[in-house]
Amino acid sequence: MLVRFKKVAILLAILSVCGGTFIFADSAVQKVRVIVNGSELDDGGIVVDGKTYLPLRQMANSLHALVDWDNQSKKATIIKPNVHMILFQDKVIFGNVDKGNKYTFNVFSQIDNLTTDISAVKVSITDPYGTEKVIQTQNVNITKDNFWYRTEDIKYNFEFAGKYAVRFYLKTSPSDDWTVVSEKLISSQ
Repeated sequence: MLVRFKKVAILLAILSVCGGTFIFADSAVQKVRVIVNGSELDDGGIVVDGKTYLPLRQMANSLHALVDWDNQSKKATIIKPNVHMILFQDKVIFGNVDKGNKYTFNVFSQIDNLTTDISAVKVSITDPYGTEKVIQTQNVNITKDNFWYRTEDIKYNFEFAGKYAVRFYLKTSPSDDWTVVSEKLISSQ
């Protein structure tokens, strides 16, 4: 009976220590909701010892910025180029369309404050239901801090009412993922 009591006492002591550790760990790390431009990030952040840590790539994507990661030095650099897009239908700037009509247009982009090399650009349009159509993709070798890019004409049917997003993407190297660095909305009514 004494041996059984000792086993129960040891088990209770171990559970008390583990339970206290879990409670302490939970109070030391707190989850943080992160909202960027009205949209909540999937992963959010955490607070550890009074410092807030945020998911860098997810934050950069929300801010339309590139992340350059140097694994050797363990250094992350956020690069936020200025990207201005103008939508042309013939020689007229536009941003509103009539639902159900087909339009021929092109996208002119001016990029400056670029502090990294670029290997490719992409321009796409996404309808109000999330279906993306690539307007144009092109491999480039940009090593300067500014450049201009104009797509060929595209014929596109704005069949739904709502907001269509025209997005400009960059790649810093062929093996990187595409990163949105600018977005322009077209309203269809």
